[in-house]
Amino acid sequence: MTVYGTRPEAIKVAPVIRALETSPHLESVTVVTGQHREMLDQVNEIFGIIPDHDLEVFAHGQGLNVLMSKVFERLDPVLEQERPDALIVQGDTSTVAAASIAAFYRQIPVVHLEAGLRSGDIHSPFPEEANRKLTSQVSALHLAPTPTSKQNLLREAIDESTVVVTGNTVIDALLHTVDQGLPISDPRLAGPVKEGASILLVTSHRRENWGGAMEGVGRALRRLAEHFPDVLIVLPAHRNPIVREAVLPHVRGLSNVVVTEPLAYGEFTRVMAASTVVLTDSGGVQEEAPSLGKPVLVMRENTERPEAVDAGTVRLIGTDEQRIVDEVGRLLTDKDAYAQMANAVNPYGDGRAAARSIAALEHLLVDGARLPDFEG
Repeated sequence: MTVYGTRPEAIKVAPVIRALETSPHLESVTVVTGQHREMLDQVNEIFGIIPDHDLEVFAHGQGLNVLMSKVFERLDPVLEQERPDALIVQGDTSTVAAASIAAFYRQIPVVHLEAGLRSGDIHSPFPEEANRKLTSQVSALHLAPTPTSKQNLLREAIDESTVVVTGNTVIDALLHTVDQGLPISDPRLAGPVKEGASILLVTSHRRENWGGAMEGVGRALRRLAEHFPDVLIVLPAHRNPIVREAVLPHVRGLSNVVVTEPLAYGEFTRVMAASTVVLTDSGGVQEEAPSLGKPVLVMRENTERPEAVDAGTVRLIGTDEQRIVDEVGRLLTDKDAYAQMANAVNPYGDGRAAARSIAALEHLLVDGARLPDFEG
């Protein structure tokens, strides 16, 4: 059984679900919590996934405790009905933490996809750092995306025999989606993408950046738009009103800023592939954009994905307004600085993470043979 609730989870579990469906030894049951709604459904459609169960936990403005309690309450009867031999979760959302503990309480082995990411700060990202550490404590199989993630788990006294380095399934999903060449429906984006315009793609939503930091992001975007009138700033706005109220007033009325609703995953990958620079506080984008040769500036003070920082394709810049302006401006004007980041090697995967994950799952459940670890 695979349980997931948000768009990032859906993107990363989709290759595994597709591979499960072709396994002669395993049967796939999918459960969505609906922690995200429309965005989750879009990804399922792209990958042709029809969930077997939908817990429908989404509600506007609900707190984390309410969300977690809904997952516990609505997932448990499904576990009782299906009685799975194992439960797969991905990443570090509230869906992941709640589903993992619910399965553990029923003595169902938990398989943690993208295990071992650590920032070292329990409050950043919040609540993700705590969610993934909690999940590690109850997991029977840890599918770590990189050797660094494996070492994080070993430092926490996780049994090495339960850890498999798979690469990140986000690369599997990205390669599959880019190959489809899905159309861009918004003409404000389709034209510039087709014409090869200079594009700054921006995503910002992190809870720890809410408030003054996100206001600074909005001001920085306005300054960049005014200083670089030939650069199109594309801002798919997160639906949370706290995010929108902090950022959007600062960019309103600027002709070279396009604010959209959250883009469908296929469209987002097309825009990302066409972008010049990516400015983000997202975790998944730090993995995806380097695979497309895009420099990534991360508006956070730390990251649980240090591999791309070490490789040089990602740079942590925080949320200081002036630094955002300076770092983006440097990449837009300094060809050498841009080339140095754009040509760095992406350490996150080779497109075979799902195959390694299924082999590890078959080894756990039916004594199948594991594949060699991804070496990064």
